[in-house]
Order: sequence, then structure tokens, then C-alpha cells
Amino acid sequence: MIRFVLNALWLIFGGGLVLAIGYGAAALICFILIVTIPFGVASLRLAVYSLWPFGRTLVPKPGAGLASGLANVLWVVLAGWWLALSHIIAGVALCLTIIGIPFGIANFKLVPAAFWPLGREVIDAP
Repeated sequence: MIRFVLNALWLIFGGGLVLAIGYGAAALICFILIVTIPFGVASLRLAVYSLWPFGRTLVPKPGAGLASGLANVLWVVLAGWWLALSHIIAGVALCLTIIGIPFGIANFKLVPAAFWPLGREVIDAP
């Protein structure tokens, strides 16, 4: 029940809807540019994860090979570093208030996903 409440508050006040729309728009652009479809899939995964982050975790995907590692390097150079940095800045700003601490922690959970998204999957936390 607490996960549902935190996710609902995150969706409305924590920026979850804005993040999901942003990642969704990036995914759409990547799908239109045929070559970048793997990045679109990663952006879509980030959109879903940023929409409802509490009670979920990011784990390595079995079978992810060298191609996903090389694509992640390209992702980091083009988008990953500034996405991760924006989540860090937002997390620090939210942690300055007691009410914002859970939302800051949710932003910190999104940092590895934004920095290195390919070869990982989002699962429900045990």
C-alpha cells in the first residue's frame, strides 16, 4: 500500500509524469529514425520506470552481450551523462526538504538506468 501511495505522489508531485513524457518523446524520435530503435526501446523502458519507480528495481538482463555494451558507450556520450546528471541534481534538490527525501531517492534510483540503460531490465522488487 505504501508503494502505491509513494508512486501516486511521485506521479503528481515528484515529476514522474514529466519524466515519462520526456523519455516517451525521445523514444518516439528514436523509433522514427530507424537506426536508433534500440535506443528507443531503452528510452521507453526509462519512461515506464520513471513513471512508477517505487517497488521496482533495475537488474542486468541475462544474455546482454558486447553489442549492448558498445551501444551503452554511445548512449553515454550522446545522452546518458546529462540525463544522469539531471537526476542527480534533482535528487539533491529534493533531498533538501524532508518531504522530498523519498522523491530524491527515486531520482537517485534512476541515475544508473539513465546512464547505462541497455542490457538491463526493470523488475518488481521482492
